Formats: sequence, C-alpha cells, structure tokens
Amino acid sequence: MDEKVFAEVAAVLRRWNPLGEMADTVPDLNGYEIEASDIVCTVECGFFGNRVEIIVRDVLNQAFGLSLTTKDCVGPAREITSILRKEGGFV
Repeated sequence: MDEKVFAEVAAVLRRWNPLGEMADTVPDLNGYEIEASDIVCTVECGFFGNRVEIIVRDVLNQAFGLSLTTKDCVGPAREITSILRKEGGFV
C-alpha cells in the first residue's frame, strides 16, 4: 500500500478519535498513523478473514488498552474498507 492509503485510514481514525479526551495525554500518538499502518498491513495479510471491524478493534485495544467492542468499530471499519477497495486493497 502507498502512503496515501495509510494517510486516509489515519484520517478516519482521527475523525472518530476512539481515545476521546485521552488523546491529549498519549505520547507519540502522531495522528493515529502507526495504528493506521498496523490496520492496513493486517488486512493485507488476510488475518481474521479480512473482518476489518475485528482488526480495528484489536489494533486499537492493544495499542491503547481500550475496551472497544466489534460493534464500536463497525462505522470506521466501513470507511476503511471503502478506502482499501478504492485503492485496490485486499478487502
């Protein structure tokens, strides 16, 4: 994937901002760029049958110690899926 895809996925995460007010206290958050990269790379590898909502949930929960549910992640996962399909991703 190219940098444009990572940037678009990071933009989805920033708009959603699952950390809420905690985002101001996370060192090196860097606009969710690392998490966006992790999500895209995990989708590319085909883990979880490319169920993007599960990938989003797991990446963010592991990265930040959150307790997001799969249901919490459905909206952003749909946006991410759309980006990956548009850019020729593996979804």
